[in-house]
Amino acid sequence: MLNIHLFLAGNFNNWNPADSAWQLHPVGEGLFELKRELPKGVYQFKVTKGTWQSVECTAEGKPVENRSLILAGDTAINLDIAGWQDDFAKAEKKHTAGRQVHIISDKFDMPQLGRQRRVWIYLPAGYSYSKKKYPVIYMHDGQNLFDEYTSGYGEWGVDEILDKIPDAKQSVIVGIDHGGDYRITEYDPYDSKYGKGRGDDYIRFIVQTLKPYIDKHYHVKKGAAYTTIAGSSMGGLISMFAALKYPDVFGNAGIFSPAFWIAPEIYTYAQNTILPASSRFYFVCGDAESDSMVTDMQKMAGIIRLKVKNSGSAPVIIIKGASHNEKQWNGDFPGFYSWLMGSPKARKSGSPEE
Repeated sequence: MLNIHLFLAGNFNNWNPADSAWQLHPVGEGLFELKRELPKGVYQFKVTKGTWQSVECTAEGKPVENRSLILAGDTAINLDIAGWQDDFAKAEKKHTAGRQVHIISDKFDMPQLGRQRRVWIYLPAGYSYSKKKYPVIYMHDGQNLFDEYTSGYGEWGVDEILDKIPDAKQSVIVGIDHGGDYRITEYDPYDSKYGKGRGDDYIRFIVQTLKPYIDKHYHVKKGAAYTTIAGSSMGGLISMFAALKYPDVFGNAGIFSPAFWIAPEIYTYAQNTILPASSRFYFVCGDAESDSMVTDMQKMAGIIRLKVKNSGSAPVIIIKGASHNEKQWNGDFPGFYSWLMGSPKARKSGSPEE
């Protein structure tokens, strides 16, 4: 344990694995401590040695779930670390994308950002022999949608979910990889402590470049009623912005665990935006994600419900005990998709607010 440096990384410091403000201090052989003040709330975190490659794990080298803390007052917690990920050989990851998943391009040009990005597409099983036109869902964090091999912390399994759906209810799914170090700023339409927001440029890329390409090269329905944008966390934030700014392009939005906290300006933007009554928004999150996640999402949904046809056009689903990860969003996706295609059924473990 000589010269080891330990850190806490969680939803209180944007999951920074080497945040000096959250470094634990040695107090004895193999013992460390940290005293900090935090507001009351729900916190998720892990212990690292300064990188995500050296995060805590099980004694067998397997990943562990985020630690969870409900803070209501002065609290002392004791943590035992079973193992560190960098002490084990990296587990071999396997490709899990199904046969309906394809790569449009590993270097799709994004002229609005001056960058290139990998773009995925899921085509229904009946696509190749049918002239039918399908609705389209544009999704962010493409690395995590279809393939375990490319995912950072597990995949959504969108292709496995869609494979089980009859052709009459099928959609084309377009996944855009996030930009790594650019992810936060590309998914934020506003400037923040993380840098200049490029969210407006990113969405213009989808509207002005990617969607016209999809409309031209694939037999899809082009209208707003059949075009959806969806994502989680920062992807939920940028999906919200996209549906507000371009309601004539995105008639539907899937807002999963949205990171509204980083861009409070989005509330004023929503209040001042005129939406068609036909616009539809699906809000979903877990009640164990953070102290403000549920209230932030409810606040936005309250604004939107004053602008759309009825509460069914902006359901709010709160999943009891669910935290902030791909496993949750995999479980959330079927309920979202059922609602999107006209049968609004929430997960059994959820509690829809109407």
